[in-house]
This record gives sequence, C-alpha cells and structure tokens, in this order.
Amino acid sequence: MRKNKLFILVLLIIMICFALSYAQPIPKLTISVDSAKNPRDIASTLEILFILTIITLAPSILIMVTSFTRIVVVLSLLRGALGTQQIPPSPVIIGFSLFLTFFVMAPTFDKVYNEAYQPYVRGEISFSDAYNKAISHIRSFMFNQVRERELATFLNIAGIKPKNKDDVPTHVLIPAFIASELQTAFEIGFLLYIPFLIIDMVVSSVLLSLGMIMLPPILISLPFKLLLFVMVDGWSLITSSLVRSFRL
Repeated sequence: MRKNKLFILVLLIIMICFALSYAQPIPKLTISVDSAKNPRDIASTLEILFILTIITLAPSILIMVTSFTRIVVVLSLLRGALGTQQIPPSPVIIGFSLFLTFFVMAPTFDKVYNEAYQPYVRGEISFSDAYNKAISHIRSFMFNQVRERELATFLNIAGIKPKNKDDVPTHVLIPAFIASELQTAFEIGFLLYIPFLIIDMVVSSVLLSLGMIMLPPILISLPFKLLLFVMVDGWSLITSSLVRSFRL
C-alpha cells in the first residue's frame, strides 16, 4: 500500500512538471563572453570579478578584520573550562559569536554604510574612493585593538619603518591584528579557567580523601561549576566583559 501511494505521488509530480513545461517555456540561462569595446567595459568586468571575490572571501574577511576571532575563542575556552564537552554546541557558539560581532562592529559598519556605500550608490564618489573610505574605518577599528608588540613584530618582518598609522600597509596590519586578538582571547581564557580549576582541585582532593578513587572528579565538579556560573549570571558577565574589552 505504501509503495502504491509513493508511486502515485511521484507520478503526480511528473505530470505537474510536464504540464508546467507545456504551459510556459522553460527559461534558458546563457553566459557569453564578448570583446570589450571601450575601457569602461573592462573596468566594469573587473569590478564584477572583484565583488564576486569579496563575496567568496566574506567569511574569511569577517574573521580577519572584525571582533569575531576574540569572541569565538573566548566562548570556546569557556566551554572547555566548564567541561561540558559539546554543550553549548559549536553552531550555537558560532552563531552567538556572529551576533556579538555585529553588535560590536555596528558603529564601524554604520560609518562604512553612510560614508562609503551610500555615496557610491548615489554616484557621488567613485568605487576607488568608496573603497578607501570603507577600508579607513576598518583600519581605524583594527588600530584601536592591535597591540604595539605584535604590530612592531610584523613591521620588523616586512622591513617597514612607518612614520605614522597611514604608512602601515593593510597587509601588515591584518596579521598583527589577528595575533593581538588571539593573545587577548587567551588571556581572558586563562582568567576564566581559574575559578573552575579551583573547583576541580577541591573536588579531586575531597574524593581522594574519601578514598573514592574510581569516581571521575569531573562527574562531581560539573554540577558545582554550572551552579557557580549560573549564580554569578555568567553569560551576562562574559558577554558584557567581551563587548567592553573592545576599544571603539
């Protein structure tokens, strides 16, 4: 009976597809490559290729030049400190990190939108001017977060001695910014581990003194760590501290 119902359903779907195909012509997608007639055609083609490249690399750009790296690393270290294995799941941590990133980067994104994108759409400035204005705001955010030691390290590797911030190339600033974010995230993660490590040590000492060697300490300490985290309103404390750790 189930096979007959499935066969009838598939047959109906096929009949509907044929009816739609005869009722109206199926659109055909064609891609053509024509020779450029003027320099503007070449410029438009290059702009399209550049936009497609930006869309493809959007996830990497989001990680490289925004607050996402620090937030996702801290939240991952927090999960490890709690010892909850895969709770919260990785998709939840990544999604939460993305929304916190949008929250932190909102002032910068607003400046890029109002001072670069909107004038370019209205035709008031060229694409290169819009790009320069947009990247200047992104660079300003990265300069506010980058550490002098990391920036000096990458400038030394590149053999560049800038006189001011404008002389620092973007390809040097980005890796210095990422290294600074990782350093800051690990420092915050170390501070997160301390109270939970103390709980693990206390529980292990108590179990050892009671002679309960075969009982895993993590099984007993996990409820206490969760209780401590809930009592201090951990999520609000972590998120507020993360947001305030960025110098905007």
